Amino acid sequence: MSSRGRKKAALYEKLQLLRSVTNSSAHSKTSIIVDATKYIEDLKQKVDRLNQDIATSQFSADQNPLPVQVKVETLERGFLINVFSERNCPGLLVSILETFEELGLNVLDARVSCSDSFHLEAVGGENEGQQDSIDAQVVKQAVLQAIKNWSESSEQE
Repeated sequence: MSSRGRKKAALYEKLQLLRSVTNSSAHSKTSIIVDATKYIEDLKQKVDRLNQDIATSQFSADQNPLPVQVKVETLERGFLINVFSERNCPGLLVSILETFEELGLNVLDARVSCSDSFHLEAVGGENEGQQDSIDAQVVKQAVLQAIKNWSESSEQE
């Protein structure tokens, strides 16, 4: 077999391999290559979606290390803060209350349940003499940081 014949046979084998890998039913060289191109584009999109999912889940894990929901609403004179976890979190209440103190929030009213789950509903008002006003996003980030710190310290014990 000539060198040209071997090259042609090798090309044919590679096209058939490409056809089988991409599940193409095409018979012409051009159609097989077009199907392979589409297949590669689909794979790229899947990889991009998976990378986005991974990034989103890592961001969520960094922001909220536990399955804890935190919601902060602005009231006329303060904030309504809701923290909920499906499991009991011994010591979490203390961490959150310390954060309120650091922020200069007075707890005006609160309901807490710590039996099988953890649920805190608190109304926090800013101290009268406080010069810098804080917003709901600052309160939420501070509570999330308190939860993260509590989680890290409770894992070490």
